Amino acid sequence: MLYLVATPIGNLGDITYRAVETLNGVDLIACEDTRQSLVLLNRYGIRKPLVSFHEHNEDTAGERIIGLLREGKSVAVISDGGMPGISDPGFTVVREAIAQGIPFTVIPGPAAVTMAVVLSGLPVHGFLFRGFPPHKPGARRKFIEQDKDCPYTLVYYESVYRIDKFLADARAVLGDRPACACNDLTKLHERVDRGTLSQVAAAVAAGKHKGEFTVVIAGAGHGARATATPEEE
Repeated sequence: MLYLVATPIGNLGDITYRAVETLNGVDLIACEDTRQSLVLLNRYGIRKPLVSFHEHNEDTAGERIIGLLREGKSVAVISDGGMPGISDPGFTVVREAIAQGIPFTVIPGPAAVTMAVVLSGLPVHGFLFRGFPPHKPGARRKFIEQDKDCPYTLVYYESVYRIDKFLADARAVLGDRPACACNDLTKLHERVDRGTLSQVAAAVAAGKHKGEFTVVIAGAGHGARATATPEEE
């Protein structure tokens, strides 16, 4: 049996009883970063063989996982935080499990995307999760432009190293819409900045941050202002 197990995105106390029971019961745990996962596993006294399973070895490690499953072994897949397969490795092994008729299930838990949407105060009846945008400026703007007319709340992940550029491009493409930037969710220095994109960008630029951001932006027709002119940028 294959288990995709959600793990805490920051605060280790957010793991579920079911997740701990599952991780204690499997034969093998596939981790995005074994060193980081050991912090969580040691906290809960989970002692299981580990295998590395990340974006750079997803194909080869996935084949090994499928092979073990076909032998009757039970395997849990975890990421560094959140739900495997959501902007983290996991999708390919699920696809292969479906193709080969291997049973699998999901052990739900923390996810930055849903937490940020609720914290934003923006409409939650429908939202579009877009994951990480491209790194290069031109590709990033084209990526955002695809969402310009979307009526639903938009959600993106972004690195602390590119958050300022992303917010500037989002404002240039989408206009100065209501937005929210969440950083270090569930951690000691959790921070949530709300306002227009320009206000959020100023607040983010003035602060000290680590890790990844989850950015929530109002959809088309929900208070968006005119797109900034080149002079305003």
